[in-house]
Amino acid sequence: MRPHYAWQLRSRTLELGPRTLIMGVLNVTPDSFSDGGRFFEPQAAIEHALELLDEGADILDIGGESTRPGAAAVTGQPAVTAEEELRRVMPVIEELLRQRPQAVVSIDTYKARVARAAVEAGAEIANDVSGLNWDAEMAPTLAKLKCGVVLMHMRGRPAEWRTLPPLTDPVGLVTRELREVAEAAVARGIAGECIVLDPGFGFGKSFDENYPLLARFGELHKLGFPLLAGVSRKSFVGRTLASNGSDAPPEDRLYGSLAAMAAAIMQGAHIVRVHDVKAAAQAAKIADAIEKSATD
Repeated sequence: MRPHYAWQLRSRTLELGPRTLIMGVLNVTPDSFSDGGRFFEPQAAIEHALELLDEGADILDIGGESTRPGAAAVTGQPAVTAEEELRRVMPVIEELLRQRPQAVVSIDTYKARVARAAVEAGAEIANDVSGLNWDAEMAPTLAKLKCGVVLMHMRGRPAEWRTLPPLTDPVGLVTRELREVAEAAVARGIAGECIVLDPGFGFGKSFDENYPLLARFGELHKLGFPLLAGVSRKSFVGRTLASNGSDAPPEDRLYGSLAAMAAAIMQGAHIVRVHDVKAAAQAAKIADAIEKSATD
């Protein structure tokens, strides 16, 4: 049975467990691997955000810097400055919340300055792919903001992923390091009820290392926090769907993404981060019905 939690956000609480929540992805970047910059212009981004909400997104995760494989954030210096990131995301967040004031917005950033501005403008969640490791001010900032926090596991930085040594026990490593990330966050003042953990599918894990993590996703419940799974359009899905020696491109990974997402839900994922909200919401309803029937 999927554990139930009350996830404390900045101004409200989300009930996690009775059904899977859908987090829709909105990349306000010119170089996203998944959409090729289609929503880089503010008006296009706002229109897409409204569409995702209408299709069933419970949360919108808005980001202004790509963390795709090979991205430049590798040397310790950001690939996109905080000023540029703010220029990209703030008009979208502000206009979206003007039109849909009840929307639950997450800011996808590892920069404290960006997180602070977004939350003060009405975002409820900060989603940090670095697990608080890339900006020393992130933990105290989020502790003071008292917003929801998603902490993700990542090995190295994007430009390093292709050269990382293989893992003999990816589940053990991710479990151990996620526990350390969560404990460090709490020790630095972030309330435990604000935290959701994400094992970071594809983030520093090779093709073969993602499947054990997905198959044994349920073992992460022993960490005692709600879980988020982000498998949508990931490269390991494209590799499995390869044809004629070429990986399936991101736009052709929908059905494989839905299968991987359903597997995560059956293992107890509370939130799934997806690009294709309508399809994911429908698939999640079926997976939820199966998961519920197994515990009735």
